[in-house]
Amino acid sequence: MILNTTKDKLFFYTIPACLFCLIPLFLITGPFLSDLAVSLIGIIFVIYCIKNRNFSYFKKRYFLIFLVFWLYLCLNSLFINFNYDSLRISFFSIRYGLFVVSIIALLDLNDRFLKYFFYTIFLCFAALIIDGFFQYFLSAENLIGLKALSANRVSSFFGEELILGSYLSKLWPIFFGLSVILFNRRSKFYYILTLLFILSEVLIFLSGERSAFFLITLSTIFVIIFSNKLSKLRLFIFLLSILFIVIVSFFHSNAKERMIDKTIQQVFNLNNGKDQNKNNIHIFTGTHTEHYISAYKMFKDNKFLGVGVKNFRKFCKEEKYYSSSACSTHPHNTYVQILSETGILGFSFLLFVLLYFCKYIFLHLMYKFKGKEFFSDFEICILSGILIYLWPIVPTGNIFNNWLTIIMILNFPLLIWGRKKFK
Repeated sequence: MILNTTKDKLFFYTIPACLFCLIPLFLITGPFLSDLAVSLIGIIFVIYCIKNRNFSYFKKRYFLIFLVFWLYLCLNSLFINFNYDSLRISFFSIRYGLFVVSIIALLDLNDRFLKYFFYTIFLCFAALIIDGFFQYFLSAENLIGLKALSANRVSSFFGEELILGSYLSKLWPIFFGLSVILFNRRSKFYYILTLLFILSEVLIFLSGERSAFFLITLSTIFVIIFSNKLSKLRLFIFLLSILFIVIVSFFHSNAKERMIDKTIQQVFNLNNGKDQNKNNIHIFTGTHTEHYISAYKMFKDNKFLGVGVKNFRKFCKEEKYYSSSACSTHPHNTYVQILSETGILGFSFLLFVLLYFCKYIFLHLMYKFKGKEFFSDFEICILSGILIYLWPIVPTGNIFNNWLTIIMILNFPLLIWGRKKFK
């Protein structure tokens, strides 16, 4: 990417870099601004490519794989139980691929904006921690008067959207990884960062989002096992977080009752002796179990192509798939959703990414046994963030939800840039 004039630098570098740095803040406001930023960054990059007749980034292997998957989604939406909503979602998902190559091009040109991106995450985490702890300990409302959907949950600036834990857990690996390469761990500022890391993990627990807390724990274990020099620091942060959680739970049992007691009750179907089938074990909860059974029935009837993108909500109403609580907008698991809505063909793309991930993690482990490094510690942090999305055994949101997709794809340009920088 070459920019010769001041006007070109402003339009093709400064504006998209600023939009990228603001995405963590935009994500707190909802999907609209973050989606707008992603779309504008992609459009600006396409204009640059057309103007300069430079399409080299679109020839990269990762973009070509994405393009094949995108084409499959579009064709699936057109020919499998067609509806306009499904086609709209599939067609405009091209913006995610354009966004990734756009940020890679910007990083190749000049990566100094990553520091501002880091500071945006820092300020967002700090604001959410202050506001979240205020809401949990001092008031049912946050500092600007927003209430959580449930009295025993913390949502901070997300209001009735109970996604505070999801936001923190999914940005945590990026936040931690960038701190490793941008700041000296012996600096005074890093003590502030360490405190922020600890309090954010505690807040994930207090948010009551069980999946989010499990995934940040999974990310922690991954970094401890596979990092080269971060294991002790990450273990120290995690143990202090657990200590704070135990102390808070001792004095305030709300979070503990939801995260631990209620989980045991739902998994083992314990209902104070009222449920005749209390010996049955559920997959997470009874509702989740029914979602998965309904999705499995759809998959059995439509093995290769599925029922169509975003069509679970439509087919779960049919008698042969319906049960008392199985109908929802999605089956609450990425792998189950991809199988039921896009079939084996769509699932093969997800499986390919998972196997690719496992292959290189195994390779990194072999290098580590020999005293060498394949991935840098920064890359391991980003990979731990990708693991959050690839882990199959956990309830998840809708894979075609733009808010979740945006916060997920932030990892990919950083990983590809990290490969180039630290290889």
